[in-house]
Amino acid sequence: MKYIIVLGDGMSGWKIPQLGNKTCLEAASSPFLDKLAPLSETGLCKTVPNGLKPGSDVANMAVLGFDPNKYYTGRSPLEAVAMGIKLKDDDVTLRCNLVTLSDNEPYEEKVMIDYAAGDIPTDEACELIDSIKQFIENQNFKLYKGTSYRHCIVAAGGVTGHEFTPPHDITDKVIKEYLPKGANAAVYREFMQKSSNLLQNHPINIKRVKEGKKPANGVWIWGEGTKPALENFEKLHALKGGVITAVDLVKGLGLLAGLQILENPRFTANYKTDFKLKTQTALNALLGGLDFIYIHVDAPDECAHHGDFANKIYSIEQIDKMVGEITETLKNAGENFAVLVCPDHPTPCALKTHVSEPVPYLLYSDKRSIDGTALRYTECEAAKSGIVIENGHTLINRLLNIK
Repeated sequence: MKYIIVLGDGMSGWKIPQLGNKTCLEAASSPFLDKLAPLSETGLCKTVPNGLKPGSDVANMAVLGFDPNKYYTGRSPLEAVAMGIKLKDDDVTLRCNLVTLSDNEPYEEKVMIDYAAGDIPTDEACELIDSIKQFIENQNFKLYKGTSYRHCIVAAGGVTGHEFTPPHDITDKVIKEYLPKGANAAVYREFMQKSSNLLQNHPINIKRVKEGKKPANGVWIWGEGTKPALENFEKLHALKGGVITAVDLVKGLGLLAGLQILENPRFTANYKTDFKLKTQTALNALLGGLDFIYIHVDAPDECAHHGDFANKIYSIEQIDKMVGEITETLKNAGENFAVLVCPDHPTPCALKTHVSEPVPYLLYSDKRSIDGTALRYTECEAAKSGIVIENGHTLINRLLNIK
């Protein structure tokens, strides 16, 4: 028996007037998911526990079957694990984004233009990070290079309890009231301001502006956390599993759970990712011996953060094709399987950030016959079943208990 989770990050959302008052799921052409919907269990699932913020870290942890109330210690330590950083028990990690800020105002009056600095390529990003290490690194703080706009700070013997705001929550807003607050806030603010002053005139950013690209003219610190620990997935479920993702936090979750990470440079976190290669990689793994695969597709979320509903719809349509090819190939190979399709959280294009509302899920197995209530895979259709799973980390049990 093969078990598949196809996670469309931020795939659900709110109705959009420009789409005839439809959500992106409703507006998308999704023939494969719509074919499965009447034969599947559908419903809503609360992936973000009360009291926790609706981040992809919390929500993906829940969908993988780990209770965030028990295991969650912050976002950045998951990314640090994925980056290969060896953490001590008293280390505090922080996410460090390269961002695009408006360029004419005094620092605190600048506006957050783009939390991802135009998806800056890794080689350019790493050169920029090297240029600003001088402003933060000492015996207590170390800055680590990551990929694209995502980087990491480790504070040795650090303290937590700061007030940070994710940069994707403040697009088009003045940064002043969202700057770090707490014990080390002065250190972090000084680093952010000095970095902005240097990056503004860095040759890479001058070149990017001339080319019509967004400059990485600032950094943003957020997502603090401490060393996490998850139980081993294979020991818990007696299944050999793998993860396909282009996002470090999901990679970190997989590594902590002992899952195999299936990587490729053509896997990206935006709608230009190689959907077909992700699909083929999943099939090769499943037909090559793995029992479980977690396919994380970040594209819908990235598009929604930019308010780009057209490419969010495109991404959903590519996910639909992924589900179609995976299910048909496994059927033709004579493999029994069950597949769970869901977002981690909704990301409404109007808000350009996450919300904590329950997400629609679809659970199909070729081994059972269901007279489902859903005519399509959409938010409204999933709600018709009346099923609402309050503890998101239990959703995986409905998948793995299908025999």
